Amino acid sequence: MDTDYLSQLQRGDQRILAHLAQIKPPSIGITIITVEEQIRGRLAKIRQVETMKNRQEMILAYQNLKVTVEDFKNYPIFDFTSDANHYYTELLQQKLKIGRQDQKIAAITISVNGILLTRNDRDFSQISNLNIEKF
Repeated sequence: MDTDYLSQLQRGDQRILAHLAQIKPPSIGITIITVEEQIRGRLAKIRQVETMKNRQEMILAYQNLKVTVEDFKNYPIFDFTSDANHYYTELLQQKLKIGRQDQKIAAITISVNGILLTRNDRDFSQISNLNIEKF
């Protein structure tokens, strides 16, 4: 799953839940890039609310961080390996109009011969050797 797909799942998107119910659970995973992106977002929110006087928002921000970290335990996490780095380098050389984080997610997916679950067909479909399942 790419980061957006996982985020929608975490928000309880019923269409994504139904879609995932059709896939065997051991074959569903996330990349370390998704972990990085979600943790960065949670830490940015914590930094933002630290300066606010409403301490309830800070409490909620830390609770959300904990929930996110605990949610990662539900999925295999695919690493950014030397194989993934090789594919990432190839993607960078193609000068695609896709963000670097998405290119890293694609590179990891290619390196494990996986299928990327995504709602972002516009960007990921530019990568010819990436198998995607758009939803």
